[in-house]
Amino acid sequence: MPEGHTIHRLAADHRERFGGRPVRASSPQGKFADSAALLDGTVLETTEAHGKHLFLGFGGLGGEWVHIHLGLFGKVDFGDAPAPPPTDTVRLRLANAQSYVDLRGPTTCALVTDAEKRAIHDRLGPDPLRDGDDPDKAWRRISKSRTTIAALLMDQKIVAGVGNVYRAEVLFRHGIDPYRPGRDLTAGEWRAIWTDLAALMREGVRLNRIDTVRPEHTPEAMGRPPRVDDHGGEVYVYRRAHQPCHICATEIRTAPLSARNLFWCPGCQQA
Repeated sequence: MPEGHTIHRLAADHRERFGGRPVRASSPQGKFADSAALLDGTVLETTEAHGKHLFLGFGGLGGEWVHIHLGLFGKVDFGDAPAPPPTDTVRLRLANAQSYVDLRGPTTCALVTDAEKRAIHDRLGPDPLRDGDDPDKAWRRISKSRTTIAALLMDQKIVAGVGNVYRAEVLFRHGIDPYRPGRDLTAGEWRAIWTDLAALMREGVRLNRIDTVRPEHTPEAMGRPPRVDDHGGEVYVYRRAHQPCHICATEIRTAPLSARNLFWCPGCQQA
C-alpha cells in the first residue's frame, strides 16, 4: 500500500496536469460511469491529501469531491496526450489536451459530500505532511497507550500517512525499540519522531522515493554498493532482514506485527 508521501505527490501531480482546466472524464470499467458523467467537462479546482486518502475537488459538483483510496492494489498512471485507448480495467480516466491519468484497482473511488469528506478527516490522525496538523493530538493517545509504538505508528486513526517503511526507519533513526509501549515514550522523543517524519516524507514527495539514511551512511560515504530493491531508496532496516546493520553490524531482525513485517536492529534499538 502506498505511503502518505505518495498520495501527497499524486495530489500535486493532479494539480500540475489538470488544475484550473476542464477535464474529460470517463469510466471504461463502468463502475464509476455515472459519477464520471457528472465530472465530464468540469474544472479541477483543488486537490488534497490526508494520510492515504486523496480528494479531488471539481467545480460544478455542488460541494462533492472525488475520494480515492488506492488500498493494496490501486495504481495511478499519468501520461502525455494523445491518450491511448483505455483498457477495460480503468476505473477513472481524466484527460485534457496535454495529459491523461488512469486509475485502476482502487479500494475506493467515490463521490462524497463535504460532510462525508469531513467525517473521513475526523477519523484520521494528524498527517506530518499537512500544514497545521497537530502532533499533540497523536501524542495524547500515544502517551496513554500500552500498545507498542510500532503498532501505534501504523494506526491511521493516530498518525495518518505513515506506512511500513517510514515506521521501521524512523524508529531506527531515533534508537527506539519498536516493542516499547507508547506510554513509555517521552514527549521529547515523540516530538523528535514527528519532526523527522515530516522531513523524511517531504523528501519522499520531492524525490518520489524513500531515502532515510543520513549523509554519513550513504553508499558513497561508506564505500558500500547501493541498495537493489524494487522499493528503491537507501534505508537502514526495511527489507534488510539478516543483513548487517550499517552502523553497528548487528544482524537486522524481522517479525510480523500488526499484519505487516517489522524490521529493526536489536543493537541500535535496545529495549
